[in-house]
Formats: sequence, C-alpha cells, structure tokens
Amino acid sequence: MGALQKVIIVGAGPAGLLLALFLSKEKIPVHVLEATSEIDAQPRATHYGPAGVQELERAGVLEAIRAEGFLPKDLCWRKEDGNIIAELQQEHIPLHSRVTSLPVNRVAHIMLDALRQHPTAKVDFNCKVTRAGQDDDKAWAEVQTPDGVKTLEASYIVGSDGASSTIRKNLFGDSFPGRTWEPWLIASNVYYDFDAHGWDDINFVIHPQNWFMAARITKYGLWRVTYGEDGELTREQCIERQQERYRSMLPGNPGPEQYKVANISPYRVHQRCAEKFRVGRFLLVADAAHLCNPFGGFGLTSGIVDVGGLYDCLSGIYNGLADESILDKYDEVRRRIFIEQVDKLSTANLQRVMMAEPDRALELDPFLNAAANAKKDPEAAARLAQMARGANALKHDFRQYYKTLKTESSASENLCGT
Repeated sequence: MGALQKVIIVGAGPAGLLLALFLSKEKIPVHVLEATSEIDAQPRATHYGPAGVQELERAGVLEAIRAEGFLPKDLCWRKEDGNIIAELQQEHIPLHSRVTSLPVNRVAHIMLDALRQHPTAKVDFNCKVTRAGQDDDKAWAEVQTPDGVKTLEASYIVGSDGASSTIRKNLFGDSFPGRTWEPWLIASNVYYDFDAHGWDDINFVIHPQNWFMAARITKYGLWRVTYGEDGELTREQCIERQQERYRSMLPGNPGPEQYKVANISPYRVHQRCAEKFRVGRFLLVADAAHLCNPFGGFGLTSGIVDVGGLYDCLSGIYNGLADESILDKYDEVRRRIFIEQVDKLSTANLQRVMMAEPDRALELDPFLNAAANAKKDPEAAARLAQMARGANALKHDFRQYYKTLKTESSASENLCGT
C-alpha cells in the first residue's frame, strides 16, 4: 500500500465525521466504522469556540449548523443570588469567529448528510473494531459486522471513538495519564424560563457548593444546566437530588411543576492526555486522545481543531507535499497545545466557579477583573471573550511543514539576502 491510499476512521461522532468530510472533499477514500446502530442521540456538548467554528466553516458545514443553531449573545459570571460579577458581550466579535451553539447529535447528522454526497466516503454502523495491528505498509482492523468478522485495511487508522476508545486501548492498554475530578458533574437539559429572570445566554454561577452553569442550547427554550455533586454519592442519589438542587440553585427557586427536565446524566470528569497521538499508522483525535471538563467548551472545540490539523497533515501526504514525518509534528504539537492550553484553561474555568469567596472574585481572579473593567470597552470585551475560548491558542497551521512551502520560503529568504 502506498503513502496514502485509504483512511479508516473509527467512530462516527462529530470529530470522525468531520475528518471524513475533509478527506472526502479531496477525494481521499475514507471508511467510517461506528460500533452502534446510529448516531448518538444524546445532545451532550453544544458550544463551538472560535477555533472550532473556523474549521466548521472550512469544511463547508457552518452555514447549515448556524441555520439550525444560534449564536449566543453574551456570557457572564454571577453570585449565588444572581447578581452579575462580570459580563462579556460577544456581538463585537467578527461573525466568522462567533461562538456557535447546536447539540452535537444534530451537528453529526448535518455532517453525515454532507458526507453522503461524496462517492469516496463510506459510513457503516454496527461495526465494532475488536482488534487492530499494523506493519510497514498498512494498518488493519478486525471488525465485528452484521455479516460476521471482517478484516479491513488502510494506509492509516484514526481513533475518534471517544473517551473509551478501542483504538487507544489497543495502543496503550488502560493507560490514559491524568486525573479525575472529585465531584460528579450532573449534565441536565431543561425547559425553564431563564429569560424571565433576565439571565444571559451563558451563565456561570460562582459558589463553593452551589456552583453551576446555565446555558441556552437551542432556539426553542432548551437549556443546559450543569452542576456538581459530592463524589461519594451514587449515580442514583445524584439523580434523586435533582429537584432539591434546582430549587436551591436556579433563579426563582422553582419547583418541579415550573420546569421540564428533558434528560439528566451524572458523569465523572477527567483531565487526561494519551501518551502519543501517533503510533505508526494509528492516529488519535478528540476525546480518544484527550479529555477535559466541559466548562468553556474546550473538549469539543479542541477536538475539532485536532481534526483540522490532522486533515492538513494527511492531505499533505496524499498530495506529495509532505512525508509521513508531518504526523510526528501533529502528535507533538497537538499534545503540547492540550497540555499547555486546553488542560490549563479548562481547569481554570472549573476552579473559577468553585471559588470559596465569590464576594472577592474580582480581587482574586485577574481574568474576571479584566472582564469587569472591559464593560465600557466593546473591543476589549471581544478580545477577552475570544481569549476565554482559546481563539488563537488552540490553533496551529501544519501546512507550514509542507515541502513546497519550505522551498518557497527558502527561495524568498535567498532573494532577500538573509
């Protein structure tokens, strides 16, 4: 098998489908394998930061996503009583970089519809990878399909199969370095009239116990409320406490007759990063490669940016503009960005809402202080809002490692006498 003839992508979530869409637009044969029978119907993550939005636009799906979703107008940090500590308006951010909201299950369907327009792309459900291996020329996966066990081969196999990634475990076993946060995180989707209480589209409430996030996630009144529970509780106890927690946290202290919970899911939250994102002909992206808490949307956004970078690397190989060593750059750079940016920024976001002294938030937290001071300066507020989402920190252009660009750069330097 030559340098790049075909790519197998394991996992039909937004990261896997986005990579398949990028590759298929370039007529690179791609085969997506999904273990389940359909796209995951859970809304899960919902907000795409500036760096991710730019990749969605590059893939040609941003317009459809925004047509179904919406652009949050503002975000703020509040005290437990609802009083605003700091607020950032986002309307002055350039449209191409504005945070966009649409639950990932809907985004995945938009990507799948777009992917089906490309004859070089194939997506198969009910196909579970059970084993995988590689040699100098190819990678292979043993797949349990409705028609029995099959062995599929490709130039590269990409693991985009989530936090419990079969591909990552095939490479590293149970090793996934990092840590688990002590509290449960409770993700709930609810229909409740936050607008009646004057709340913004995205709200972070700072309190040592009753910290939570409330964010509008659709145009039709559905909100995501995410809060913490004692890590010693069981999942069942967490769910049983939902009414009590809503009454104590939400504006208006509502009873269950005043809202409708669409779904609720307690889960453990991690900050983890795989030892490598490339092992020979195997590559990892998004949650298969790294995990972080959801405050700030860094997990979803950084996963999308992973995909854009990996696409540029694979495209360079396919078109003869780069050799396989560019994939080592992908591994090195994307791991560094996770460790130095994503992990630190997402950790700071969660620690911020857990602050022990909310009344001193502006004194203790330089970012909140800057946000409060930017209230009268729309441009400064826009810069801070983008900084909060890692607008530039998450990005890296791997095309700078293409051979032709290096040659052109060297020629230009020689002409300039440098």
